[in-house]
Order: sequence, then C-alpha cells, then structure tokens
Amino acid sequence: MIILHDELLIPLLYRMTNLEKLALYLVECDKSFVDGYQLKRDIIDKMPQLNQFVFNISSTIDLNNEIDLPTNDDIQNTFRDFKNNQITSYINYFAESKKGKCQINSYPVIMRRREVIANNFPDGIFKCVRQVALFDERPFEHEFFLRLQKAFPLMNSLL
Repeated sequence: MIILHDELLIPLLYRMTNLEKLALYLVECDKSFVDGYQLKRDIIDKMPQLNQFVFNISSTIDLNNEIDLPTNDDIQNTFRDFKNNQITSYINYFAESKKGKCQINSYPVIMRRREVIANNFPDGIFKCVRQVALFDERPFEHEFFLRLQKAFPLMNSLL
C-alpha cells in the first residue's frame, strides 16, 4: 500500500520549519493507527517553532486475525508527553467488515466535520462540528441520539 502521509504530507511539513500553527485533518488507511508517538516523531520534533497544533485524525486498519490490538488506553498513553493539549480518542473494531478505526483529536475540536462516529464516541461538547458521519455494525439506540444531540449542539448534517 502506498502511504501518502509518508510520501507527501511529511516531506511538505519538513519544509515548513518556521510554521507556528498547524491544523491537520487527516484520514489514513495503514497497517497501524496514527498515535501520539508518530505525531511527535514525524511532526512536533521536526517543527521547533510550532506553538499550536490542532488535529482530527481518523485512521483505519485491516484486521487480519491480529491478537494484540491496541485499546483506547494504549492510544491515550502515547499522548502523555504532549504539552498543553487535551486529546480525545476512541477505537472501534468491526468484526463483520474486518476493520479497525481510531479517531484522535485535539480538544477542544475546531474542525467542522467529525468522521465516523460509532456507539462509543467520547463524552464532550463539540461546538464547532457541523457535520457528523455515523457507522456501526450494531444498531443505534435512542439514547445514542440523545448523547449525539448534546455532544454536537450545532450539527446540521448527519451522514
């Protein structure tokens, strides 16, 4: 699989050494989830002038009989060295489609679109989000939509 993140995005960012603010919206399919270690190694450590880094990253992996799959706590632990950033994350594994999806965001979320929301999205108020995409292999219950309404008070599009 050709990974555009490594071939296009990272080399472009490396040429912007004086960048002070970065808002990154990334959807990636790879062999592993994007995590805090990767963001620190590939972006933060290479951009010494970076003062503000906000992101919304959705990564998808194929499940090929893996036994040791990362948990949400595993992903959260990779962000322990991030200064002044509150990070939200959640992971969903979908047995029928044999996919795993991980969503990581800096909080508060400033992006207007929220990628795939499943039954277990994290608590919080996402005031900037206007568009939300839903997917889960289990049916959505009434309580889920009540949580969705509270979490995304300005949502105007549900996909």
